Amino acid sequence: MMNKIGQLLGLFLKLGVTAFGGPAAHIAMMEDEVVTRRGWMTRERFLDLIGATNLIPGPNSTEMAIHIGFVRAGIVGLVVAGVSFILPAALLTLGCAWVYDRFQTVPQAEVLLYGIKPAVIAVILSAVWRLGKTAAKGPFLIGIGSLVMVLVLFGINEIIALLGGGIVGILWQLGSRLGKGKMLLGFVWLPSSNLALSITAAPSSSVTLSSLGLFFLKIGCVLFGSGYVLIAFLQGGLVEQHQWLTQQQLLDAIAIGQFTPG
Repeated sequence: MMNKIGQLLGLFLKLGVTAFGGPAAHIAMMEDEVVTRRGWMTRERFLDLIGATNLIPGPNSTEMAIHIGFVRAGIVGLVVAGVSFILPAALLTLGCAWVYDRFQTVPQAEVLLYGIKPAVIAVILSAVWRLGKTAAKGPFLIGIGSLVMVLVLFGINEIIALLGGGIVGILWQLGSRLGKGKMLLGFVWLPSSNLALSITAAPSSSVTLSSLGLFFLKIGCVLFGSGYVLIAFLQGGLVEQHQWLTQQQLLDAIAIGQFTPG
């Protein structure tokens, strides 16, 4: 058990320091380390975990780290993997926030981002290729995957598209088990409107720990999708509604997030 805990600690500390580029890139790195290099689980199991994390709110890569830790070493592994993955980025961001609060500026990061962005894209494409070959078992599954991708590209909420694909797959499997060659699935209307967070509070420039904590708790309960969705919530809540930050301060915070891992 202690050997497994040590392996989790080393792996997720490394990922916590080197995982740039958002959840998609983080998950690609985890897939390479956990499935390809170490063989801790099959690619099919890894894909199942990805599907599960897409059905609950919160950052997918952090949820993946926590789940991998639990599969590998139980509750202790869950805690070790989660803390190890989050802590490096939290400490680096804390340091950058202290510098910003003191000098009201952040260092220019264009040189770092110039090399990081294409590398991140390459990592994501590599993972998509490997996972796609495992998931696309037959024309029907390829069709479901293609349909979900098109729906998301046209603005359908990711969760609705994912659930729709799952329902179609379940109905098809039920039809096959009943001995029917084809099954009438009907037409399912998928609304194109995204989930929205509505917070009814009067604008205020004062901020307390309790109000700030409540704000992010509400976001954490409903946030699905990528970090860009989070930015939209922050813009509407921190800048426009509560006026806790200026537009420039939010942009500077986003810049810090771009050149720190996690």
